[in-house]
Amino acid sequence: MTNREILQIAMEQSSFDSNCAAEDFMRSENVVVISKENSKARNYLKLPHVCDLTSYGNNIVATISEEYRGIVEDYIGKYEIYHCFETPNMHVLDEAFRSYGLGVCFQAEYFLPDMDVLRELPCEYELRVLEQSDFADLYKPEWSNAICEDRKQYDVLGVGAYDEGKLIGLAGCSADCETMWQIGVDVLSEYRKRGIASALTSKLAVEILKRGKVPFYCAAWSNIRSVRNAIKSGFRPAWVQMTVKSIKLIDELNGKKDDTIVSDDGVSTFSKQ
Repeated sequence: MTNREILQIAMEQSSFDSNCAAEDFMRSENVVVISKENSKARNYLKLPHVCDLTSYGNNIVATISEEYRGIVEDYIGKYEIYHCFETPNMHVLDEAFRSYGLGVCFQAEYFLPDMDVLRELPCEYELRVLEQSDFADLYKPEWSNAICEDRKQYDVLGVGAYDEGKLIGLAGCSADCETMWQIGVDVLSEYRKRGIASALTSKLAVEILKRGKVPFYCAAWSNIRSVRNAIKSGFRPAWVQMTVKSIKLIDELNGKKDDTIVSDDGVSTFSKQ
C-alpha cells in the first residue's frame, strides 16, 4: 500500500464513523452532519454521537445530534481549526454543553504508518509473532495497553519480546473495523529505554500490512513517551478527534482508578494511549 492509499482508507473509515463522505475531510470549509449508527463504524464507538469533531488538518467535520447544531456551528466557525481542539478555546464548547448535562470528554491524536520510512527495527531480544490463541493467559495489568480483556474478541495479532523465555514486552492489535487494526504496546518497566517498544510496534505494523490491513496508533497529545514511540516506529500524525459525552460518564471516568476503563477512542482512558 502507498501512503495515499492508506490515508484514503483511513478517511473512508472516518466517513463511516462520522456519517459523511470521505472527501469531506479534504474540503477547505467545515462540514456539519447528523450522527447515525453505522454497521461499518469502529466497533467500540457508541453511536449516534452528541458531538464529535474530526480533523485531518484541512477542516473540521462535526458529526452531531441535530439539537446541538447551533452550538457546534458557532464554535467551529469562530476559531482556527487547531484551536478548536485545545484550551483555552475548548472551554467555550465545554461550557456551552454543560447546561445540557454534557461536556468535552475524549481527545486523541491518531497516527498512520509512513511507508517511506516504516521498517522492522532491530531488537536485542527474541521477537515472536503471536496469534489470538496465544493471548489467553496474557490478560494481566502489565499488558493492558497491548490487549484488552473487555474486548478480547477483537485482539487478533501481536508481537512479543522475550528474554530467555520471559515475556518482557508485548504489542497487540485489535480489529477495530474491517480495514484498520489499532496497535497498543507495553514493556516491563525494567526493560524500557532499550528500543523494545519501537521494535515491537514496527514489526507488528509490518505484520498487519502483510495481512492487507492498515495499522493505526492512538495517543493522547500529552503522552510524550507514546508519541515518541509512534514516530520512531514509522508512524506520522494523521487526524485528531474530540468527543462530547455526558457529565455522568465524565464523572465516572474521573472517579475510577482502574486503568482498564475503555473509552470511545478504543483505548483505556488513563494508560492505553
